[in-house]
Parts: sequence; C-alpha cells; structure tokens
Amino acid sequence: MKERMPPLQGLYYFYVACQQGSFKLAAEQLFVSAAAVSQQIRQLEEWLNVDLFVRQHRKVQLTAEGVLLFEQAKKGFTHLQEGIRLINTDPNPKQLSVSTLPSFAQHWLVPRLTEFKSRYPHIALLLEPTNQLITFDDSRIDLCIRYGRGNYPNIESQWLMDDVMYPVCHPIYRQQHNIQTLADINQVELIEDTWPDMDWASFLHNLGLKGGQSTLKYDGSHFVLEGALAVQGVALVKHSLAARYIKEGKLVRIGNTALKPRYSYYMCAPAGYFRREKVQLFRQWLLDEIANFQCAYPLTGIDVISHIE
Repeated sequence: MKERMPPLQGLYYFYVACQQGSFKLAAEQLFVSAAAVSQQIRQLEEWLNVDLFVRQHRKVQLTAEGVLLFEQAKKGFTHLQEGIRLINTDPNPKQLSVSTLPSFAQHWLVPRLTEFKSRYPHIALLLEPTNQLITFDDSRIDLCIRYGRGNYPNIESQWLMDDVMYPVCHPIYRQQHNIQTLADINQVELIEDTWPDMDWASFLHNLGLKGGQSTLKYDGSHFVLEGALAVQGVALVKHSLAARYIKEGKLVRIGNTALKPRYSYYMCAPAGYFRREKVQLFRQWLLDEIANFQCAYPLTGIDVISHIE
C-alpha cells in the first residue's frame, strides 16, 4: 500500500519551529505570522493524530513524538538542502562544455572563439560538434546551441537569432553555367541538406517558383557549404554560415530573395545551468558576437520571405 505523506508545508514549519525553539522566532524566519505557524503545526498534529508540542504560557516544548519527528525531519531537510546546493553549484567552474551543430561550429562559432578566449582566459572551452540532442541526464555538457523551434522537453531555451537561407555557388560555377537569376538553375546541379526546412522543393514552393530538383544531398549544412565551395553546384545555405564566404568572394549569391525558415538558433540547458557564471559570461559574449555579425553582414538588398506552414 502506498504511504501518504503529511502536509509538507506544515512539516517544514514544524522543522523551523524546532530549530528556533519558538513559534514567534519561526514566524520571523518564515516571514509569516506566529498564528500561521501555529495553524500549520496544528494541522500537522491532526494529520498525525499526535501532539508534537506541549504548549506552555511563554514557550513550547517537544513531546516524545515531536522529538522523534524532528530528528527525522532534520535529516530529510538537510538532504534536500544539500541536493539544492549541488544543483546550483557548478562542478567544474573553470571549464565550459558546449554542444552545437557541426555546421554552426565550423563556419560561425570557431572563427570567433579567439575573442572569447581573449576576454576570459581563465575558462577552458570544450566544444563538442554533434547533431545529437543532449539530454543533460548523464552529460557534463553545460549548454547546447541548437537550430529548431526551442521546444525541447525539460530544457530551458533562450532565443539567440533568426536566420534566412538563399542559393549560392562558386564564382567559377556561375560563370561556367551562365547563372544570373533563379530561373537559370533548372539545368544545373542543386545541392541541399537532408535536414527539414533546407530542401530546394520547400524553398522554391515558398517563393512561388517551379522546377529544380536536388541532385546532390548532404546530411549537414557544413557539407552543403563545402560542396558549393568545391564548385559542385548551386547550394541552398543559411546566411549565418555563408555570409563571410560571399564577402570574401569565395561564393556568390543567386538572386535577391531569401526565405526565413520556421526554425531559429537557441541556447538550451536546464534552467539552473543558466545561473552558472561561466554560462552567463558565454551567453553575453555570444549575444555580442551575434550583434556584431548582423551589423557586419546585413541583409541589404535582399527580399526576405517568411516560410509558409
């Protein structure tokens, strides 16, 4: 038979009253009235069907049952307080472990990490590029950067930035195939990611265009981008990953239209992890870098269309 638990609020008020030696002092610590403490303890006594205190004129004294319950309550609340302390304590404050997508790591995050290390040399950074979602149940990861809707179970998600995607290719490929507009891509190699929202069919449909089917697929945006850089065809890429290559002249954008996907970038971790100092420092640095990126690579002259569900 499943055992019932007594009212936890009454049990905690009882525990504090025992520690303080009076209902009045317990009330001051709990920021309630002495009458509220007395009422909670009375309800606990009624639930247990025993007297826990002998109430005298100016003081209260534990009964034998009260002494027994206090000893067990002290053990229980001590263990609870230790558990709470462990949750909020960073086991490794000098190392920050970040999990993120390989594409974001390679083409956006890694080139910027020198600035983070310069600003916070006391923090050792461990970067784990992976497409696998981290559960944090048995992981030493401090936080994840993910591309999605931000609705991961039992995890707090903090929005970082939106993105857009558009077609690009190597300048040599563009010249070889005389590609000037999106209308010219029907007879060329089309490269796409196997992840949702990154396919040519969806992109063209949202732009109200027809034709063009992918002939080369990669599992990961970093491979798609590398394919474009390797003169393999016209690739559908995220602005966050391709912007610097366009500025450097290694890639050229086809057309002046971009699609805003359904997904965005999020920083994800259990809520308590966001209270860790190293996570707060990394988060602020990351937001600063995102702001710098958006200033350095604005979507000037690009018509952005939102994804149609």
